[in-house]
Amino acid sequence: MNLIQELKNLGVNTDEGLSRMGGNSSLYERMLVKLKDMIKNSPVQMDFDNNDYSDIVESAHAIKGASGNLAVTPIYESYSEFVKLLREQKPEEAKEVLGKVLPVQDAIINCIEKYS
Repeated sequence: MNLIQELKNLGVNTDEGLSRMGGNSSLYERMLVKLKDMIKNSPVQMDFDNNDYSDIVESAHAIKGASGNLAVTPIYESYSEFVKLLREQKPEEAKEVLGKVLPVQDAIINCIEKYS
C-alpha cells in the first residue's frame, strides 16, 4: 500500500486532490507534508477559552482552507463546521466537533508522516 491508497482508506478524496495538482503525485505529497506541518505547528486544542477564541478560529480557518484545497475531506468538513459554530458563538458544540475529528486528523497525520 502507498500513501495515496492509505489516505483514500481514511476518507481523503485523493482523486480530487491529485486532480487539483494536475495529476502530479509528487507535488500532492509535498503539499500534504506542508498540511501536516501546519497542523503540527499550530494545533487546534480542545482546551481553548470559551470567551476569547479568535486565535483558534484563525488557526482552524487556515487548516480548513489547506485541507480543502488538498481534498482532505474529513478534516475540511469538520473544521468548516468547527469554524461556523465558533462564529455563531457556540463553543461547546464546536468542541464536540473538534473532539470527533482529532482522532481522524491524527490518523491522517500519522499516515503522511509514515511516507515522508
